[in-house]
Amino acid sequence: FPSFEGFQIKHWHMPFKNVPGGDFIDYFSMDENNMAIVLGDVMGKRWGAWYFAVAYAGYVRSATRFVLESAKEFSPSDILQRVNEAVFKDERISEVFITLSIIILNKETRIAKYSGAGDLPIIYKSNEAKFFESKGLLLGFSKAGEYEDHELTLNPGDEIFLATDGVTECRNKEGVLFGQERLLEFINKLDRNKDSLEQLKEEVFRYTGGEVEDDISVISIKAL
Repeated sequence: FPSFEGFQIKHWHMPFKNVPGGDFIDYFSMDENNMAIVLGDVMGKRWGAWYFAVAYAGYVRSATRFVLESAKEFSPSDILQRVNEAVFKDERISEVFITLSIIILNKETRIAKYSGAGDLPIIYKSNEAKFFESKGLLLGFSKAGEYEDHELTLNPGDEIFLATDGVTECRNKEGVLFGQERLLEFINKLDRNKDSLEQLKEEVFRYTGGEVEDDISVISIKAL
């Protein structure tokens, strides 16, 4: 996990059946005060492109890193738009659905800037956990992705969670989805004295009996 003063950043990533898939996590130091945190999910594998998911994920990760390296503004929405334009122009991945979440964390201001492309809402937990939803479109869906920046000021103890749909779409033995609302409710009840991701991992395994149907990826960002 990356070391970033004033914050604890961790992730839980579990490939489906231990085979690398379409989820990817990346951390990028933009300068001494700003770190980019990236979570993506290539969903084309559901339409018969599963074997190419790793290659597609690598493509988007590389495109995102290229944009981050040349970024002049610390704006997740601007970065997403530039990545989106690259994906939109490339016909090789026009049939692939790709979600992307980007948070740029500033350790001086303690502000997290967030923007997303077709991703799940992030969860921000202070006194109470709540969703922050991006209206941005899936990467490559349209030349104009309609991405916006959202700012969150983090006080000590506050936490942000990013997740792919491997969490919300896992099922119990009756076939009932875990779902976004159950995830929000669980995060609301987290024990602050214990590791958040370990608690979530235990809950997912309890709910599914250890049988999941997709890659699972979750990132937690906690202000210290």
